[in-house]
Amino acid sequence: MGLDFSVVPPFFDALLTGALWTVAITISAAVLSFFGGILFAVIALYAPWPIRYPFRLFAWLFMGTPLLLQLFLIYFGLIQIGVDLPAFVAGVIGLGLHFAVYNSDIIQAGILAVDKGQYEGARTLGLSRGQTLRKVVVPQAIRSVVPPIGNNMIALLKDSALVSVIGVTELTLSSQMAISRTFRPFEFYVAAAACYYVINLGLEAGLRRIERRIQIAR
Repeated sequence: MGLDFSVVPPFFDALLTGALWTVAITISAAVLSFFGGILFAVIALYAPWPIRYPFRLFAWLFMGTPLLLQLFLIYFGLIQIGVDLPAFVAGVIGLGLHFAVYNSDIIQAGILAVDKGQYEGARTLGLSRGQTLRKVVVPQAIRSVVPPIGNNMIALLKDSALVSVIGVTELTLSSQMAISRTFRPFEFYVAAAACYYVINLGLEAGLRRIERRIQIAR
């Protein structure tokens, strides 16, 4: 009985591998959620209604249901219609789409906050609607919403632990596998928490650097 952290070092390699998979799935899903959020925001604001209204239903479903259920649906459900995705890909898609919908709301607010004179001026200079959005409106909107999107990226990192339930051997599942061999849950969950904290510190440092560069660019 009692705590014994000496059981952790023999499993450092497994925990490190799990941490690397956590970083990989977080980065992949973050990229998907960022660019997906931009696409969804443009659809929600400017697409014709036959596209806009189905998207609103899609967004409502993703915002109104648990992420865990969405992961189950993508990984276990799609196979029934012939779409067999690897667990890592299913996890990235699930996390990416889930947070893309939330990023979309933030980016929409940023787009609507851009002065209409910017849009009108760009059109006066001969830019098409698509060029105006791509080169003038969306870049300004993104600069103003980096902090809340950064918060979503941090939440994504924490929620990446959920992909362990579909078999991705990330940090949480690696810890559980070590626990199944040692029967020492407290020590390994503390070790996993420490790893998540270190990854989170790195992510926060990267986001702060991006925010500083954007402030300088302004």
